[in-house]
Amino acid sequence: MSGRRDPFDEIEELFEQLNSGFADLTGEIEGAVGGGIHVDVADADDEIVVVADVPGYEADDIDVSVSDRQLTISAERGSESETDDDAQYYRRERTRQAVSRTVTLPTAVDEHEASASYENGVLTVELPKADGDDGIDIEVS
Repeated sequence: MSGRRDPFDEIEELFEQLNSGFADLTGEIEGAVGGGIHVDVADADDEIVVVADVPGYEADDIDVSVSDRQLTISAERGSESETDDDAQYYRRERTRQAVSRTVTLPTAVDEHEASASYENGVLTVELPKADGDDGIDIEVS
C-alpha cells in the first residue's frame, strides 16, 4: 500500500495550483484596471498635500477636481496616430488609456486656493485647509 498516492495530496496540489493561478490573474487585472494611480495624502499643518504617480502622461492629459472633500484625479492618453479611414484592419493594437482615482480628503479644503503641479510623472496637489463646499476644477501646470 505504500506505493499508492494519497488522493487528498493530489487534490491539495490542485487547489494550490488554482490559488496560484488566481493570484497571478488578480495581479494582472489590478495592473490593467485599478492599479493606475497611487497616491500619498499628507497633512502639512495648514494644507493637505496629495502626491500621485501618473507616469507617461502630459500635464494637459491630467484633470484634477475637488468637491465636497473628494479629490478626483483622472488622466487619458492615446497612442493612435492619423489613420486611413478606408483601411481594413486585421489587427489594431493602438489604444486609448484612461486612469482615474478619487480620494476622500481628511478635512474640508479651500478649493479656490488649491494648486497642482506635474513633473517627471508625479502630480502634486496642494489644498489649503478651510471651510467650503462648492467644487471647482484645478489647473495642472
